Amino acid sequence: MTLRTTPPFRADHVGSFLRPEYLLQAREQQAKGEITAQALRKVEDRAITEVVKFQQDVGLQSITDGEYRRTYFHIDFLDQLGGVKTDIPVTVIKPDGTEELAPPTIRVIDTVRHVRDIQRADFEYLKSKVAPGMTPKVTIPSPTMLHFRGGRAGISRQAYPELDPVFYDDVARAYGEELRSLADAGCTYVQMDDTNLAYLCDERMREAARQRGDDPNELPHRYAQFINKVVAHKPAGMTLAMHLCRGNFKSTHAAAGNYEPVAEALLSEMNLDAFFLEYDDDRSGDFKPLRFLGKGKIVVLGLVTTKFGEMESKDALKRRIDEAARYAPLEQLCLSPQCGFSSTVHGNNIAVQAQRDKLALVVEIAREVWG
Repeated sequence: MTLRTTPPFRADHVGSFLRPEYLLQAREQQAKGEITAQALRKVEDRAITEVVKFQQDVGLQSITDGEYRRTYFHIDFLDQLGGVKTDIPVTVIKPDGTEELAPPTIRVIDTVRHVRDIQRADFEYLKSKVAPGMTPKVTIPSPTMLHFRGGRAGISRQAYPELDPVFYDDVARAYGEELRSLADAGCTYVQMDDTNLAYLCDERMREAARQRGDDPNELPHRYAQFINKVVAHKPAGMTLAMHLCRGNFKSTHAAAGNYEPVAEALLSEMNLDAFFLEYDDDRSGDFKPLRFLGKGKIVVLGLVTTKFGEMESKDALKRRIDEAARYAPLEQLCLSPQCGFSSTVHGNNIAVQAQRDKLALVVEIAREVWG
């Protein structure tokens, strides 16, 4: 068995990295009006150039811009779609003193449409810095966020008296136009980040869906049809993956639960190329749901945590890969950290050196397991 030459790679990653202090300072200055947006972009350019070299030096084949131009992994993208209105998420202090990011309000107030290229300029800069033979990857939020956060109540009845099929078709068309824009710029690897299917593994979140008038048993299958409408627009030669995120804010998580409630819809029904699944601790359950993985599809096992700096045991990780391979063929598996290191600008509570060490561990294990 050999390393893969097309994405996802045997050693891959979700995409976001800890922001350097000088970038955080420049972002704060721009928010206060002390520097221009153009000046901030130049600082972002410098930071992205550095994080591209970092990824290449550690041995990764897929290269992102670290999401260094974003504050939040989802809001910054969704707000640029026509017909979508978002509010900045609120940080909540829980009784135990830990911080939690309250879900953002995402509303559909008009017909959803693609009104501008959202990621193309960012991708073009990234591509210009990536070495030959490496694959630049773009990460975008999943379209399911436009439904799950507010349900029917969050979508204008004036714009969409009925959701099916017009709403889903419009969103899929908008996403398809963004994918074509990226493909025209040379992009061959896009990952959609989806919290909603992961949340539907958690009984608390399932009950919240019921309260909004949705059936949590039906939603995964509806979302599979929704995602497949997007996949139908996928340009030839592009790998389209999905990362299921259980929440990743300052080393906290928002949801827990075995993948069983969504596994069949996700791994059998969705026509995606790959799935990044979080499996870094007990909150994700066992590997049995991998039995639904369809032929030709890849699961990237997120076994290495990005939430804490303590290093995993190489032998323990190899045993977990062996365990996963009882339910899905080893050639259909890859390895990655469980999530990004900084899904929001705030970053997880982990050192920069630990970030490097964990990625190096993923690369080393992938070479030893897959050749």
